[in-house]
Amino acid sequence: MKKLRLLLLLSVIGTSLYAQSNESLDLERAITIGLEKNLDVKIAVETVAIQEGNKRIGAGDYLLPSLNAAYTRSYSNEDVEQVFATDPNPRTIDNAKSRSKNFSLAAIYGFRPESFVVMERFGVLTEISELDAKIAVENTVANISSAYYRLVLELQRQEVLQRTLELSQSRLDIAEAQYSLGGAGKRDFLTAEVDYNSDLSLLLGQEQVIQNARINLNELMALNPDQQFVVKDTILIGEPLLLQDLVENAFLENKTYLITQRQENVAFLQMKELRASRLPVINLNANYANNTSNSDAGILIQNQRSGFNYGGNIQLNVFNGFTLNRRIQNAKVQQKIQSYAVDQYEIQLRSDIHRSFNTYTTNRNLLEVEQKNYAVAKESSEIALERFRLGISSYLEFRDAQVNLLTAENRLITSIYNIKEQEIELRRLSGKIFFQNSFEDFELTSED
Repeated sequence: MKKLRLLLLLSVIGTSLYAQSNESLDLERAITIGLEKNLDVKIAVETVAIQEGNKRIGAGDYLLPSLNAAYTRSYSNEDVEQVFATDPNPRTIDNAKSRSKNFSLAAIYGFRPESFVVMERFGVLTEISELDAKIAVENTVANISSAYYRLVLELQRQEVLQRTLELSQSRLDIAEAQYSLGGAGKRDFLTAEVDYNSDLSLLLGQEQVIQNARINLNELMALNPDQQFVVKDTILIGEPLLLQDLVENAFLENKTYLITQRQENVAFLQMKELRASRLPVINLNANYANNTSNSDAGILIQNQRSGFNYGGNIQLNVFNGFTLNRRIQNAKVQQKIQSYAVDQYEIQLRSDIHRSFNTYTTNRNLLEVEQKNYAVAKESSEIALERFRLGISSYLEFRDAQVNLLTAENRLITSIYNIKEQEIELRRLSGKIFFQNSFEDFELTSED
C-alpha cells in the first residue's frame, strides 16, 4: 500500500518536475508570442490592408481622370466593280486590297462635388478598420494575461494540494504506528487512509486542470497544445486603480467607444455626400486620334487623319422621382440612430467600469481578511497535527483543521487571482491594457 501511494505521488511530482525542466515563460514574452502568432490579430491586420486599398482605389475612381488608349489594324481583299459619274463604263478590279490602322487616346474627367466628402468618408472607414484591429490586439493581450494567471493559479492550487497530501501522509503514518502498537483502533487507521486517498485523488485531478489551462494558453499563443514551459509561481497585484482615472481614460482610449463615434461621423458624411450630389456635375473629355487607310479601289488611294478634339458638358439632376430626397431623409435617420448608439455605449461603458470596479474593490478588501484567515488556519493546523501526534486529540479534530487550512489557502490565492482578473478587465475597458505589461502601442502592419 505504501509503495502504491509512493508511486502515485512520484507520478504527480514527476510531471511537475518535467514542466520545470522546460523553458521559462513570463507574461510579457507570452503576450509577445501571441501578438506575433495569433491568427485573430493577423486577420484583423490584413483587414486594415484591404480597407486602405479600398481607400486608394476610391481616390482613383473619384479624383483621377480616366485615360484609355486603343490601336486597331484591319485588312481586306475584295473584287470591286465601280461606276463613276464621269465615266459610264464600269471599272472592275479583281483582288483589290485595302488596309487601315487607327490609334486613339481618350481622356475623360468628371468632377463630382461630393468627391471630397467620399474621400473623407473612406478615411473614417479606414480609421474604423484600424480600431477594429486594435480591439483584436487588446482582446488578445487580455485573454493571454487571463489565461497566464489562470495557469499560475492552478499551479498554486496544486502546491496547496501537495502540502495537504503531505499532512495526510503524516496523519496516516501516525495512525498506522498507533494501530500497530495497539494504541488506536483500526477504524482510525482506515479513516486516515481514506482521507489520504481522497486528497491524492484531488491532486491527480488537479494535474488535468493544469494541463487544460496550459493548452488554453498555448492556443491563444498559436502554439502546439503539448508545448511545455515554466511560468512564474506568483501573481503580483498592481497599485490600486482609481475609478475617475479609469472613466476618463475610457472615453479617450476605449476603441469600441471611438468606433461608435466614427460611425456617427460616417453617417453624417453619407448625408453630406447625398446633399452634394444635387450640385451640377462637370464632365471634360479630350481625344487624340491618328487614322490611316489605304485602298486599291476608289477615288482615295490613301487617307490619313490625325489631331485632337475636346469638349465638355454639365449635368444637373432636375428630377428623379424624389429618390434622392428619400435617401437623404434615410441618411438623417441613420445619423440620429448612430448618435443614440454613441450615447447608449457611453452609458454601457460607464456601467461596465463601475461594475468591474465594485468587484475589484470588494476583492481588494477581502484580501486582508483572507490573509488573516489563512494565518489562523495554518497555525490551527500545526497545533492540531502536534496534538494528534501526541495522542491528545481525535482524528476528526485534525481533519477539520486540515480542511480549514485547505479552504483558507484556496480562498486566499483565488482572491488574489480575482483581483488580477478585474485589473485586466478594467485596463481593457479603459484602453490601457498595454500599460499593464509595459508594452507600447502594437504596430499594425500587414505581412505584405
